[in-house]
Amino acid sequence: MIKLEKIQKYYGQYHALRDISCDMVEGEFFSLLGPSGSGKTTLLRTIAGFEHPDSGDVSIDGQSMAKVPPNKRPTNMVFQSYAIFPHMNVAENVAYGLRSKAVNKTDQLKLVRDTLAKVDLAGYEDRAAHAMSGGQRQRVALARALILKPKVLLLDEPLSALDRKLREEMQSELRRLQRNLGITFVLVTHDQEEALTMSDRVAVMFEGRIAQVDTPETLYRRPASKRVAEFFGSMNVLPAKLIDKSIHGQTVGIDGLGHIEVPENQFPEIALESNLCAGVRPESMTILEEDDNTAEKQTDGVITDVEYRGEMTYYDVRFEGTEQLVCVSMRNTTARRIKQVGDAVRIGWGRDSVVLLVDQ
Repeated sequence: MIKLEKIQKYYGQYHALRDISCDMVEGEFFSLLGPSGSGKTTLLRTIAGFEHPDSGDVSIDGQSMAKVPPNKRPTNMVFQSYAIFPHMNVAENVAYGLRSKAVNKTDQLKLVRDTLAKVDLAGYEDRAAHAMSGGQRQRVALARALILKPKVLLLDEPLSALDRKLREEMQSELRRLQRNLGITFVLVTHDQEEALTMSDRVAVMFEGRIAQVDTPETLYRRPASKRVAEFFGSMNVLPAKLIDKSIHGQTVGIDGLGHIEVPENQFPEIALESNLCAGVRPESMTILEEDDNTAEKQTDGVITDVEYRGEMTYYDVRFEGTEQLVCVSMRNTTARRIKQVGDAVRIGWGRDSVVLLVDQ
């Protein structure tokens, strides 16, 4: 549905977008994720036509958008600020985009009612816009964008102004809406959890470049670099070096974990001995009880810090024979005793939980 080819964008000397190439498939929920200043909003505005690339091309549904103005593109945008007109009621706000279309008032009213029903606002046509809650105003903004039946809906951090509970509800609503409509959604967000929850695929951006495009599960479990890994939740990053190569894989020495053989398909293609490290998620390690010998690998350690968070407890553990600290997260159950600082423990883990990363 969307094809980006070698997009470059400058603001004076500032290089905002650096050789961006990416495809977005018809009917998928695609997210642009990154910290502030990574270029994600600039890229979204470039797709919409509000920004023009200095080089490269944007194609939508097989057609180049090089000379197509924003109002002629098969896209519509929902802004972070909603941009609801306070002097209009809900129906007038939703129907606003139809003013430039040859749609009679009877058909307009039907379209408004049908679109409001899709966003769970049936019966709100006469409600004053200023009397709506934040979540309801967001739905009005969605309805106003959807009534024009775009092929692509662009969402610029539309949930950032909502409180946590309402945000989570709207995440589910947006995902449900996208599935029901079957149109392509492109979301800009800086919230990793939001991107993982809602997306079919995610493009992770840093400093105007796309670092990795993948499914949420692959990004979390098999990130391509240390930077991507650390951007998604907690990650223990351990120094590693290549020990030996064989036809079956590569043997790597990891501080605190010792030597392990890693299959060839799990080894970063561009990794060199000088920039290799290993990542292990805290939930991929477990503190073994005395009679538990089920773990594939075991490492001895001592607890140096304990952080109790209700459902989970997070332990900092120093491995035997090294100053390396790792974080281990354990779900709290009535049968599991909370460990204390200074306790000697055995940490269980498996080779599949270790991901080799390029330190860049």
